[in-house]
Amino acid sequence: MVVFVATFAIFVLVIFGMSLGWIIKRKSIQGSCGGITALGMEKVCDCPEPCDARKKRMAREARRIL
Repeated sequence: MVVFVATFAIFVLVIFGMSLGWIIKRKSIQGSCGGITALGMEKVCDCPEPCDARKKRMAREARRIL
C-alpha cells in the first residue's frame, strides 16, 4: 500500500509540474519540433479535398494576402 501511495504522489507531482506553464502563463501546449508543417506538408491526412475548417482558414489567408 505504501508503494501505491508513493507512486500516486509522484504521478500527481509530475502532472502538476507539467501543467505549471499553462497555470502560470495560460499558454497552450505546443510541440517542440514544429509538427508536420516543419516537414513541408500542408495537411496530415491523404484526403483529396480539405475539410471545411481548412477551407475557411485558406479563404481567410487568401483575403489577408489581397
